[in-house]
Amino acid sequence: MFLLFGFGTKRQNLGAGQIRNCPRCNNTTQWARIRESQQFTLFFVPVARWNRRELEQCGICGAAVQI
Repeated sequence: MFLLFGFGTKRQNLGAGQIRNCPRCNNTTQWARIRESQQFTLFFVPVARWNRRELEQCGICGAAVQI
């Protein structure tokens, strides 16, 4: 019997976010809005997702802030 499964983090880009000042690199830039969740897949089909959260990520250094 052959069983193929996986576990990992899925990130989905939701478009442009707000213009913010980054606490890490101190630059003012437009941030990207991202939805992130943990998922379990079986034969490459998502079966379950949990820990959904929305983030905004700095366009310069990649620092993320939960919104």
